[in-house]
Amino acid sequence: MKVCSAIALFGVLSAAVAAPASAQEWYAAGSVGYLFQNDSSNSGTTGAFATGNGAPVIPFGTAIAAGTPYGWETGFDNGYTLSGEVGAFYGNGLRSGIELAYSKADVDTHNRVNVAGTVIDGVDAAVLTGSATQLGATVGAVVADGQGDIKSTSVFANLYYDFNRDGMIRPYVGAGLGYSDVQVTYRPSGVGIIDDSEGKLAWQVKGGASWAITDKIDLFGEAVYRATDDVELQNDLFPGTLNVENKQTVLSIGARYRFGG
Repeated sequence: MKVCSAIALFGVLSAAVAAPASAQEWYAAGSVGYLFQNDSSNSGTTGAFATGNGAPVIPFGTAIAAGTPYGWETGFDNGYTLSGEVGAFYGNGLRSGIELAYSKADVDTHNRVNVAGTVIDGVDAAVLTGSATQLGATVGAVVADGQGDIKSTSVFANLYYDFNRDGMIRPYVGAGLGYSDVQVTYRPSGVGIIDDSEGKLAWQVKGGASWAITDKIDLFGEAVYRATDDVELQNDLFPGTLNVENKQTVLSIGARYRFGG
């Protein structure tokens, strides 16, 4: 989401939350979800360094200039999310809440490693380690063994609208803005490449339905699309930074307890 859109949405959320004179009913909720972490087209730029032995394709000591573009594709396994929220219902169908969410997905694999636009999956992996001795395994073979994970810890200010408020089943839509601390570890074949984190503006949209099983307890299910801007992380294998995409879809179920007005 562009910055101007995020600012506009935040203004709408703030105005809507502040509009009701007082909360009609407070609540606390918790949920667990199944996470579909989108694959990432990682991209970044290098610092200046000399390559290891990738002969005959890339000879030992080949100079890589600072600012050279590089990247690769990362596929993630499905993961999980945990979420807790406290909030309030208002008398006009609106409700608002503060949500703390955690998600984790493991790396499945990496592929299509490229430097300056040239894919080097078939080159000996020593080219990136600085080793003068070839390792006997290609870059593609080493990175295909995807080890590591991506974890996000986020806080959101959410605004919802509940339909059919007097019914047992109440569909709803929602949106939220917040802050996410994104931690990424890439260790293909045990080789440490990325182990860093960055905080980013985060946003989400939701759709779901609540089922009132008592006058105090609701069960709910929802679908969430959540994203941050790309996180910029330090490369531990050779000088440079890497931008990693962080977008996810969540299917979750949970329970909500109403404290009364």
